[in-house]
Amino acid sequence: MSLARWSMSLVGIAGLLAAVLAAATIWLLFTEPVTVADAVTEGDVTPLVRELAGLLYEAVWNLLRYLHV
Repeated sequence: MSLARWSMSLVGIAGLLAAVLAAATIWLLFTEPVTVADAVTEGDVTPLVRELAGLLYEAVWNLLRYLHV
C-alpha cells in the first residue's frame, strides 16, 4: 500500500471516530443534561467522560449481541 492510501485510511478512521464521539456527546446532551451541565460548570470532565464511555460500551455491547443472534 502506498503512503497516500495509508494516509487516506488513517484520515477516514479518525473521521469516523470523531463522528461517533460527536454523536455520543449530542446524545448525552439530550439524555443526561444535568451531568453535562455540571461538567461544564465545574470544569471537571470526569463524569462526562465516564458517561460517554458507558454509552459507547453499551452501544458496542448491544451491537455485538444483535449480530450474534
